[in-house]
Order: sequence, then C-alpha cells, then structure tokens
Amino acid sequence: MVTPSVTRLVISGYYGFRNSGDEAVLKSILTALEEEGARAGIRIEPIVLSVDPEWTTSMYGVKAVHRMKLGEVRRALKESDGLISGGGSLLQDATSMKSIPYYLGIIKIAQWLKKPVFIYAQGIGPVNRGVFHPFIAGIFRKCSYVSVRDNESAELLVSMGLNRGNIEVVPDPVMGLPLPEGMVPRETASAGEELPVVGISVRYWNPERLELIQLAAGLAALAGQMKVHFRFLPFHVPGDDEASRFVIERMESVQSLGSVVSVAPETLDPQAMLAEVSRCDALIGMRLHSLIYAANQRVPLLGISYDPKIDHFLARLGSVPAGTSDQLDPHIVASELRGLLKDGDAWRARNAARIDNLKQEARRPAERIAEFFKNRG
Repeated sequence: MVTPSVTRLVISGYYGFRNSGDEAVLKSILTALEEEGARAGIRIEPIVLSVDPEWTTSMYGVKAVHRMKLGEVRRALKESDGLISGGGSLLQDATSMKSIPYYLGIIKIAQWLKKPVFIYAQGIGPVNRGVFHPFIAGIFRKCSYVSVRDNESAELLVSMGLNRGNIEVVPDPVMGLPLPEGMVPRETASAGEELPVVGISVRYWNPERLELIQLAAGLAALAGQMKVHFRFLPFHVPGDDEASRFVIERMESVQSLGSVVSVAPETLDPQAMLAEVSRCDALIGMRLHSLIYAANQRVPLLGISYDPKIDHFLARLGSVPAGTSDQLDPHIVASELRGLLKDGDAWRARNAARIDNLKQEARRPAERIAEFFKNRG
C-alpha cells in the first residue's frame, strides 16, 4: 500500500480566541482539507496559528504555534509547504488598525520564504484607509490562489487593482461543516419536542440596545399568538450570553402564556453548536455563523443586520434582513417567524437548490489546494 505524501500547511486566521464562528471556520477548513487531500492522494498536515496553541491542539488534534511569537511562526512557515490565510473577515480596519498589517505580514513572511499562499474564502473589508489598498493588492497578486466569500469582497479587490479573473467567489467554509458523527438529521431532531423551537442568536452592538429591545418585543408578540420554545444560542461567551439575558429579561411575560425560554449551554465545539441549531424549527440571528449554521441544516432563518456581511450572505439565499441594529420592527419579527414556523417545508423547498450549491461550492478552495500539491508532486 502506497503511503500518501505529506503536505504541511500553516493556517492563519482568528483562531484560539474561542469565538464559535471562527472556530467553526477552522473546523470546516480542517475537515475539507483532510477529505480533499485524501481524494488527491496526499495527506495534509495542518499547523494552526493560534492565540492558544495548547487549546487548539487539544480541540482539533492538530499542531499549533502561537500566532504572536513571530520566531515560531517563521519557523513553522519555513518548514511548511505553504500558507493558507483564512477564512473569516481578516482584512478589515473597522474593529482594529492592527488586523490588516498582521495578516498581510504573515503572508509576506511566507512569500519571502518562497512558499505558495492560498487565500481561503475571506471576507474582505471594510478597508476604510486607502493606504492599505496597494499593500493588499501587491501581496495578493503574488498568491497562488485567491478566494473570497462574496461578490462584494471580489469587487473591493478589483477596485484595488486585482484582476477579477484571478479571484474565485465561494461560500463561507462553514456551509460545508458536517454534523457530529451519529447525529440525527434535522427532519427527526425535534421528535418529542412539544413546542416549535425558535433559535435566537444575539450580540451587543447598538450602544442603546435598540435592536435587542425590539427583538424582545417581537418575540413576546409571537408568544401572544402561539406557544413557542425560545432557545437562545450564545455563539461568543462572554458577551452573547449577557446579550441573551438582556433580551430574556424583557420578555418575561411569555412564560405565563405557555411558551418556554431556555439558553443553550456554553460550548466551544462548533459541531455541538451546529447540532443545537439543527434542532430548531426556525432561527433569527445577528451572528453571521448562526445564519450559516441554519442554512447548513436547512433551518428557516431570519437575519438582523449589523454588518454588510449579514446582507451579503442573505443575498446568496435570495433574502434580505428582517431589520437592522438601528431599526427592527417587532411586528415584522413576529409575523416573519410565525410564517417560517407554519411554512417551514415551503422555505426548505424554495431554498434547497441554493443550499445544495453553497454546500458543494464551500469545498472548492480545499479542492484547489489539494489539486495544486497533487500536480506539483
């Protein structure tokens, strides 16, 4: 029996911070690389750049080095066969001025070491400071493969001077994340649950908490029309659990109407949270990956937009947000959720082809990377 050749790839992203969405991206990439590598006859050995290497190794069973210890990072790159940068929203200056220089710096070190670089389903932007544009364009032109997770990211790169033909638009990697082994499919997950389950993913964003106050009013209005199990899903702890309690405190009356309110236990395992979402009959979410999880499991969904990335993902499903962090109508929330709970099968039928395509396309970057090293070897 021929032993597959080993290809060592460093993976750079926002990993080890225990953010459920970003950890789901990493898990999805690792799964896709393992499977596509096996199809290509190569064994891919990942080395993850993490803020907590020990935790990342224990969680995923892969090698990891500290993302801020540049000596270790350089050594890992030098001993590797290439670098994957992504996924997630790495190149943006909305939350920090340090993100773009850091992630470009990692890519540049790999290029200095003459290693191929693969941009994996990144969401580019916002990049409000024009000084970054030529640096992004210059470094991306030297990459072996560039993929982004939406057309808006591709257009932003083109505006910086990149050739559109060298940019592949693919879904977020999490669209390809499988359920844990042995987990029942969505169609039977709610068996025995007396009430329809509405998953709720919230976060703090609007300083005045307007969207959370209005969401609570909308959920309470729905409870006045039908009995529901409201299941809060904290994707990032601490923070999302506090935002969940903020909403729950403003909808105390729903339990007197026969509805149930619960909060999912904290989990750092992306597939465990995917399993939670799979048990929902509908979901309303602010976190991007709550919506991606729902689509992944064909759970009818509503999005509340606080960032263009929410709008971009919903557009891929032919949908628009139910509201924004600045303006959310409780009546729309109640009406839309009631419609999804009553006509979930119609939603699934309407979106089946789109979701199937997104799942298939989510694996494309891993396919391209496996093909690159198969042809090279």
